Amino acid sequence: MSFSPKFAAAPKESGKSGTIKKILATTSVALMLAACGPSTSSYPTTSGRGPTNPNPDPNEKRESIFGEDGLVLFGGESNDDPAGGGGIGVNSFLWRASLDTVSFVPLASADPFGGVIITEWYSDPSSPTERFKLTVYILDKRLRADGLKVAVFRQERAGDEWRDAGANATTSVQLENAILMRARELRVNTLEADDG
Repeated sequence: MSFSPKFAAAPKESGKSGTIKKILATTSVALMLAACGPSTSSYPTTSGRGPTNPNPDPNEKRESIFGEDGLVLFGGESNDDPAGGGGIGVNSFLWRASLDTVSFVPLASADPFGGVIITEWYSDPSSPTERFKLTVYILDKRLRADGLKVAVFRQERAGDEWRDAGANATTSVQLENAILMRARELRVNTLEADDG
């Protein structure tokens, strides 16, 4: 009985096709290695005036697509910011006043660059069958009444589940007024501290 393997070895290539394949492989390797040599390109260089360097003097300040000050992140180092930006994306007085005013409710998220504060659901111990949630939007870098919006969401318990219920429209207005009053206090305190 003779044993024959399932996969027999491929016969060696011989003749013209094997020689041609060896020559092509050798030629392609030689071309790839030749491409790695030094180049004598005719592309413009960075020295002198041209499309890649509009400034002829290398010691001169380079032009930038971001303007004279370059790319400014987080408000830069400007000391003349009347809005009280303080490196955040919204008015810092409104931001701090909003956090102070809604501090009795646990926070779900607070984004100082987008100006959004979202609270968790809060249930007052005196009325356990209702709960509310607040979302504060700070819309401006200036301390203005129209730079603030508060949305109030309310739910009532019906059996074992919570159902959406309408919130009193004056609640959001009262919260906005409380935040604005606190922001004005913070601004006055800051101005008095700077003067004194």
